[in-house]
Amino acid sequence: MTQPDTDVLIIGAGISGISMAAHIGMICPDRSYTILERRDAIGGTWDLFRYPGIRSDSDMHTLGFDFEPWRHEDAIADGPNILEYLNRIADERGIRENIRFDQEVLSADWDSMTAMWTVTSRGKDGKTGTTTARWLYFASGYYDYDNPHDAQIPQIDQFGGQVVHPQFWPDDLEYAGKDVVVIGSGATAVTLVPAMAKTAKSVTMLQRTPTWMGAGPKQDKWSKRFQKFMPDEWAYKLTRWKNILLRSYFFNLSRRKPEKLRAMLTDMTRQQLGENYDAKHFEPPYNPWQQRLCLVPDGDLFNAINAGQAKVVTDHIAGFDATGVMLESGEHLPADIVITATGLRLVLAGKVDVSKDGEPVDWTERFFYRGLMFSNLPNLSFVFGYLNASWTLRADTNSRFTCEVLKHMGKTGTLVAEPELAPEDEPEAVEPWDYTSGYLNRAKDMMPKVAAERPWTLAHNYLEDRRDFRQRPVADGVLRFKNPPAASQDSEAVSHEAVAAE
Repeated sequence: MTQPDTDVLIIGAGISGISMAAHIGMICPDRSYTILERRDAIGGTWDLFRYPGIRSDSDMHTLGFDFEPWRHEDAIADGPNILEYLNRIADERGIRENIRFDQEVLSADWDSMTAMWTVTSRGKDGKTGTTTARWLYFASGYYDYDNPHDAQIPQIDQFGGQVVHPQFWPDDLEYAGKDVVVIGSGATAVTLVPAMAKTAKSVTMLQRTPTWMGAGPKQDKWSKRFQKFMPDEWAYKLTRWKNILLRSYFFNLSRRKPEKLRAMLTDMTRQQLGENYDAKHFEPPYNPWQQRLCLVPDGDLFNAINAGQAKVVTDHIAGFDATGVMLESGEHLPADIVITATGLRLVLAGKVDVSKDGEPVDWTERFFYRGLMFSNLPNLSFVFGYLNASWTLRADTNSRFTCEVLKHMGKTGTLVAEPELAPEDEPEAVEPWDYTSGYLNRAKDMMPKVAAERPWTLAHNYLEDRRDFRQRPVADGVLRFKNPPAASQDSEAVSHEAVAAE
């Protein structure tokens, strides 16, 4: 039977791809893998975004990998330090030698007869090539690298200054001594405003509605205490679990007693801002965690407002003139530079054309299986991060489970693992999430189906997922392990693969 070019083909060398590669090395080291990375460097999001102040909006004890302690003193880390962490892991674990850079993946087709994926990619020179693999792992993130959300801002073409989207930050942008308007109120805007306020003449965060914010320390004092009395790995694990449980508590509180969390966040922000507090700008019309809560490390945004370096304006845009933004209230905001931090555009599977035996895969007709595979689609897994916790928690969980599946395939001498779901057994589909964020609502129509009960869910509960993965066996009766028809003609080849994978 024809052998593939590689056992596992990973698309993307960001957090998810590095997690998968590391887990292959730890759990099934006899499996070969190749990473196709579109860019010329690893890091994904952290290599793409270069805007001022770029940082994590989750603590690095949970955004860091479960297998590699985060040792930097800042728990809320900037982009360069996160890249250093990822590059070190890639080098120390021999991952980089398995990466093919400057490869944009165009399509992937599953051949049921040979139990292989054929993946077509295009290099920087425009030439295309193919790679075959037994397993396809999408570590490509969930937003469009080429096209951010177009917010249809009225008359922005009338503006005489410079318009910049954070996803495409110019290296030579000069904003010192200039008036800057940042449109948006999400994590990107909350990061940009205090960073730019240090040298700009003025920075205004222009929002339609407020966002729930919470000030928190940039450094984790408990981590420092733990490190005094125990090895780094123990201190890291203890801090990690402290943060997982703390975030889980606050998220559950937002669902059980939203008014209590509203009061807590409101009091916190009021204390930070004092006489500069205005409910219009800081009390959203929705409950906490109906949209993602923004972290304000060391209160930097509030400090910039108190120092008169930045301000928040809540209004709607009426249009632009050459010198700035005209608001529906009649106010005019002078601007030399406008930053459109208006959100991302979600895509599935990195815009790769996925097919099965030549037939295009319609994601909306399939159910999520355990949050990482899809009904009736073999040998493919995927990372769609948690909406209420760090991305890496899901990436590590999915990587580990995929490797356990590969290990089981090796032990049983099977080449195919497929979550089977007959049409008559399909459960009732439910909403994929109960969040109101614009970028999520815009993406609902492209999402695979989700059921209320496991295993056909896309749960956003790390603790429950972890329990499920530990208690429910890999061979749960839904995920079927089998061989393709062609395998019966060459049982010796199957046996050889099974022995090699053990």
